[in-house]
Amino acid sequence: MEINELLADAFGRVHGEVAGVLDGLSQDDLEARPGPGANSIAWLVWHIARVQDDHVSEAAGHEQAWTAGGWEDRFDLGLPAGDTGYGHTAEQAGRVAGVSGADLLAYYEAVHAQTLAYVAGLTAADLDRVVDVNWTPHVTLGVRLVSVIDDNQQHGGQAAYVRGLLGA
Repeated sequence: MEINELLADAFGRVHGEVAGVLDGLSQDDLEARPGPGANSIAWLVWHIARVQDDHVSEAAGHEQAWTAGGWEDRFDLGLPAGDTGYGHTAEQAGRVAGVSGADLLAYYEAVHAQTLAYVAGLTAADLDRVVDVNWTPHVTLGVRLVSVIDDNQQHGGQAAYVRGLLGA
């Protein structure tokens, strides 16, 4: 298996989790929060897409689907431009509301398509390229992609757990 195939498989698993979690949910289910400071499924899926879009687009050197596809305007969340949800307060997380499951999935699928197109051309040697010098040690492309996959898998599991709590 080549590294690009491995990465495509890992990102494909995130896609499967996102699609499965969103399938058939009502707007109330999407926005339900199991506790006052807990995240909704809508926020979790939005965050998965935003982190992947932000990090992969930066590494690939192309515009994010969030802005290029008009999703920022379409979602109209009242959050700062470029916000990915990192460090959100409960109030900020609550702003991810009024967005349908179909739109959440469509945005995620746009991000997923861009991600797959990017990783399709990667080789093992590409993974050593430094993509962020703001950390010690510097972050390589390989570390960044594994970080995105890890973050997305964790949040996908959280969304599935919330769905289970709702009995949906």
